[in-house]
This record gives sequence, C-alpha cells and structure tokens, in this order.
Amino acid sequence: MFAAERRQVILELVRSNGAVSLRELARIVKTSEVTIRRDLRHLEAEGMLARRHGGAVANDRAAYEPGHPEKSAAAAEEKAAIADLAAELVDPGDAIALGAGTTTLALAKRLAGMSELTVVTNSLLAAQAFARSPSIEVMVTGGLLRGPIQALVGSAAVDSVATLRVRRAFLSGNGLTASHGMSTPNSGVAAIDRALAATATEVVALVDSTKIGVDTTVRTVPATGITHVVTDAGANPEELAALRSSGVTVHIAQ
Repeated sequence: MFAAERRQVILELVRSNGAVSLRELARIVKTSEVTIRRDLRHLEAEGMLARRHGGAVANDRAAYEPGHPEKSAAAAEEKAAIADLAAELVDPGDAIALGAGTTTLALAKRLAGMSELTVVTNSLLAAQAFARSPSIEVMVTGGLLRGPIQALVGSAAVDSVATLRVRRAFLSGNGLTASHGMSTPNSGVAAIDRALAATATEVVALVDSTKIGVDTTVRTVPATGITHVVTDAGANPEELAALRSSGVTVHIAQ
C-alpha cells in the first residue's frame, strides 16, 4: 500500500470511529507503529486529525460521517415526506439512479411497488428494498463495502456505471449550499455520487432541512449541476432562494 493510500485509510478510520489507537491502526493497515506515527504526524500537519498519546482523534466536524443508524434517527418524519414528494418525479418505465443515504432509502421503499422501473444503485439497503419487486430491474454497482453507510464505493463502483444512462439521479449527502453544492465527508462516497450524477439527464438532491446550509469536506455536485432539490418546510429560506437563483427547482415537502 502506497503512503497516500495508507493515510487515506487511516484518516477514514479515525473519522468514522472518532478515535483509534496506534496499535489498531497498525494492525488494520498491516504496517509498523513507527510508520503509523509518521503518517499521523503528516496528517496532523495538514490539519486532518489530532494526535493523542497512543493514537489519534478526529478534529473536524465537517469531516465527520455519521453511520446509517445515526442518520436514520435524524429528521425521520421530514425524510419520509421528502421521499413521498420525490416519488412523484419518477414515472413507470423510468431508468433512475439512487445514491446511498437514509432519504434515498425511504424513496426506494416508496418506489418498490412500481412497475417497469430500472434502478442503478450503490446502496445495498436500497437494493434490498426492491428484492420483492419482480417488475423492477436493479443494477448494483461493484466496489468496496463502506460499512457505516452500507454502500459500495471505490474505483470499481465508479467504473461500473461509466457507460450507463438514466433519466434522473436521486442523491442525498451530508450538506447542501448554493455556493458549494452538495457535499459529503468522504472522498470515496463523493466519487461514486459524482459518477451516478454523470449518468443522469437530471440530478435530484434529497436533502432535509438539517443539511441545508451545511458545508462538508468533499463536493459531489455543484449547485449548477442540480436540477431539483426536494427538502422540507424547515429549510433556510435564504439558502433556498440562492439555490433558485442558480437555476434549481426547489420542492417543499409539507
């Protein structure tokens, strides 16, 4: 494993867990503790984490990626309403892409009863939602499993959708601003979200109000690349106005 790859793995482990010991990092990346100490010094110098005695801790809330259980508990009613409204943007016979996330999962459950639908997704949970839908064709990307969000990421995931074309891509994420667009804390998640967006004629951002105005580390899609935003009534009106000025159609779920 090259130094850059090893440091990315270390960074993701620290961000996902909040804190990781030196010994555990060395075990997971299969290298010496001396090498891990050198990597931690490098990452701390770049402001990516903070070293502590015997390990490292995350130091940037914008880089924090909550797992699926934590995401499921946040704004559950709003996400359900957003999924209901977003389902109206899907017609029988459509080909769509679904990114990973609790709101896109809620949408998948709404669409499971449709007929003649083709779905491309990197979300194992979304794919499972269609398991008993014989008239829906589900194409699951390849890639590496990212456990906290139950989704496939990496170059194999990106490559597997490169030749596909769909009508709309429904993506979530951890933040959305008019200036930065949609974003996520993880570069691997951002890469497959960008690839799914590139397959689509239109990109639909499913973002509850807790994420509107929030900027996280890695941009997935700029505001100018988003056609529709579906959010709830609690979203910041100034941010929504700025999104509309960028040409985005904003839908408010009540």
